[in-house]
Amino acid sequence: MHPTSQSFKDNAHSALTNDTLQRALRKATGRFVNERAHAVGERPDFQVLREQGRAIKADALERLPELLEQFEEQVVARGGQVHWARTASEANAIVLRIAKAEGVTRVVKSKSMATEETNLNEALEGGGLEVVETDLGEYILQLDHDYPSHIIAPAVHKTKEQVADIFERELHEKNPPDAGIPGLNAIARRALRSKFLSSQMGITGANFAVAETGTLVVVENEGNAALTSTVPRIHVAMVGIEKIVPRFDDLRVMLKLLARSATGQRLTSYTNFLTGVAKEGLEGPRQLHIVLLDNGRTKIYDDPKLAGSLRCIRCGACLNACPVYQKTGGHAYGWVYSGPIGAVITPQYLGVNNAQPLPFASSLCGACYEVCPVKIEIPHMLLELRQKVIDGEIAKQAQDGEHAAKPRKSLDRIMEGLSFKMFSMAATRPWLWRLGTNIARVLLRSKASGGQISSLPYPVVRNWTQVRDLPAPARESFMSQWRSQRGANAAVAEQAPPAERKVE
Repeated sequence: MHPTSQSFKDNAHSALTNDTLQRALRKATGRFVNERAHAVGERPDFQVLREQGRAIKADALERLPELLEQFEEQVVARGGQVHWARTASEANAIVLRIAKAEGVTRVVKSKSMATEETNLNEALEGGGLEVVETDLGEYILQLDHDYPSHIIAPAVHKTKEQVADIFERELHEKNPPDAGIPGLNAIARRALRSKFLSSQMGITGANFAVAETGTLVVVENEGNAALTSTVPRIHVAMVGIEKIVPRFDDLRVMLKLLARSATGQRLTSYTNFLTGVAKEGLEGPRQLHIVLLDNGRTKIYDDPKLAGSLRCIRCGACLNACPVYQKTGGHAYGWVYSGPIGAVITPQYLGVNNAQPLPFASSLCGACYEVCPVKIEIPHMLLELRQKVIDGEIAKQAQDGEHAAKPRKSLDRIMEGLSFKMFSMAATRPWLWRLGTNIARVLLRSKASGGQISSLPYPVVRNWTQVRDLPAPARESFMSQWRSQRGANAAVAEQAPPAERKVE
């Protein structure tokens, strides 16, 4: 896909005015948040697991070069081949070269963010191959010439009515009125089964790659990844180099974290452990090719303040918890990775200058960190990237001949700075704070209807009320209520007999 991260504000505005998208996002993210909370609640030791997961991934990054070499040795020892790809185009070329050499004409493919990142489908189709997505969500999007908007639920922005229309248009199958979602699943199953059986190559990603054994771990809920990796005679896996974990035993922690964080399950329906090629007389692929993808990861690895973002296990929990993603969805971020983690890694992959708005697409509320299973400090990283954006603006204007200490500022940046100055002035002068808040409360209440304010002309809050209502302030301020209650408590204490009085 062509990145549109620089247009985040316009993309977000379009998303906010799309009622169908808003309904789909409310339903999907709400369900994910609730199911995760239930699954996490079953584990009193979940915070311990989070710390263990963080430590495992931190250890893997600390020893990344040696673990990658160990992984390659183990894969080769079990009959597989490892290919190293520095860029997206190199990775695509490797896969296409394997396909051409083996006479492949049809490829089935399970869900993989790494292949979305490299635009693998487009490269293979350009080489004359038929590529069929087998994950239900990805298949829907492929039929509709769309792209994913969520890390684990790619078609989360589609309603079942839209899916029914896509199937009727592209597959010429109409879902019976009483069939619902199971009927849509049946249509996809009928269409895909023959593709599995007639394909010569299956392509997957991997959730984890175990250095100790050369094992790929692919988790899923549909069984399509199992078919993709075992039915065709050639299995190709495109794996980001950050997916390495040192030991097989580490999976005891990582799988507990991933399933609960991603879908609210104890374990996904299918957890595939793929090690080497099939032995003689057994079902499975006769060739295994693993493409280890860099594509900017070593650049992130070399930045001590941002390298922790490589700990991400692509669970999508931060997307579901983020108030920005909940309203804009994934397409607004303009590239493969969305939500808080996308706002961190997209500028690093594409370059900060090509994704400047994303680090600012956050309220820094910290919800992303609270749900991250490996404790990535996303808010701190967003601040670091914001500084990089500012430094870049200053450097550019210095290059243009302007004084480096006085970069041109947008109206939004000017208003933001003015707002903070006004807040500082009021917060350090109690009398001014009381006066200002009292005046603001009276004015805001005069604009309210039914306890909500639907429109305000003031520049600071105008953007807010364009897309959502602002709750009206209380009739009486908290401090006023506090003083009244404290006075009432003191009066009661004075009237009590001396023996019953309590010292506060």
